[in-house]
This record gives sequence, C-alpha cells and structure tokens, in this order.
Amino acid sequence: MTYAAPVSVARQCSRTACVRPAVATLTYVYADQVAVLGPLATYAEPHAYDLCLGHAERLTAPRGWEVVRLAIDVTPPQTHDDLVALANVVREARRPAQPPTPAPLTPPLVGAPGTRRAHLRAVPSSPASLD
Repeated sequence: MTYAAPVSVARQCSRTACVRPAVATLTYVYADQVAVLGPLATYAEPHAYDLCLGHAERLTAPRGWEVVRLAIDVTPPQTHDDLVALANVVREARRPAQPPTPAPLTPPLVGAPGTRRAHLRAVPSSPASLD
C-alpha cells in the first residue's frame, strides 16, 4: 500500500490549495478593526490563520481596517530538533520507574484489626518450654 503524500509535521499555509509551509500568523482584533500579522505562533490557534511567505507579503485588509506587520522570521522551523526532543520525552515517560524498596516482612499481629487469621501461625518458643 502506498500513500499519496508523506505526512508533514510543519504547519501549512491556511489558504485554500496552498501547500507551502507557514511562516506567519494572522489574527484579527475586530473591536479595533486591526489585522495583526506576525511571526508563526508556537501553537495553532482556532481563530488565527497561518500564512506562507507569499500570502503574508500580499495580505490586504478590508477597507477601513489597519494592518500591523510585525517582523517575520522567514527561516523554516527546526522541526528535526523538536521531534528529537519529543521522542526523548516519550522515551523517558515509558522508561520504568525505579522499583520501590520492599518493606521488611513482619508477621501480622494476631487479633489486630483488619488482619485475617492465618491457617498456620508461628509460635515463639520460650526458653522454659525447651526443657
């Protein structure tokens, strides 16, 4: 079985049919009629749009709106380091924890609340009974 395209970890441009990697995030402040275009957000937000460099440069806002453009880092994100860090975290989480040190075995007290009487019991010997 072959797949049509490999799965990509990097986020893509939000524009329809654009498959280029995203380098900027667009958000809107509706109350102030401002569109803010800045560097790619760390996490994908449901009310933000990730844009590639081409779409970020050609962005226009509706009439009466202001566009605030923050500095955009056009270097692609270093996903390899992120993936290695994530793999290390998963590996550490799956590693078994140090086993707890076993508690010393002590016989239960006879008649102590919450203990069951065993079928066989060890009876301590006294020096007088050995004669």
